[in-house]
Amino acid sequence: MARDDSRRPRQLGGELVIPVLAVIFTLYFFATIWNSPWTAQVSAFMVGGILLLTCTIFMVRCVLWLRQGSASLGFGNLFSRDDIVTGRIGLLVCTVGYCVLIDRLGFTLTTFLFLALSMIVLSKGQRPVFITAISAVMALGGWAVFIWAFDTRFPRGWFETTMKAVLANG
Repeated sequence: MARDDSRRPRQLGGELVIPVLAVIFTLYFFATIWNSPWTAQVSAFMVGGILLLTCTIFMVRCVLWLRQGSASLGFGNLFSRDDIVTGRIGLLVCTVGYCVLIDRLGFTLTTFLFLALSMIVLSKGQRPVFITAISAVMALGGWAVFIWAFDTRFPRGWFETTMKAVLANG
């Protein structure tokens, strides 16, 4: 006899992990920008405010579902077989790899690798040449805007060092 999953309450515990972490990170981020220039503070509070608003709306919906009895705070859906099939685990590995490697490889090369690998994982290996080309264009665009044009303090690696020398020496 088949189980009727439509009557089981939706498990919200796994769905609340990212919003709760986002709220904690945003509040921490707000605490670290007090001594920044006012333009940076305005930008940070606008982006952080939108994130907090979105998380609040989702959490209010969760409270309503809990009160109606159509949801529970279970964590049964936090990890499932679908995580492997849909590429979520691969995306998690790519994200952790990005965080670990960005200081060693620099912003541009790490961003290229992250974009290429994560899109290949999520597309299940379809059109890797196209994905690689798009990733290269996006990473180079990020380099041109954030490092070359705005001279931000993103981690510099081999690519950034080489391009600085090429541009300085013509």
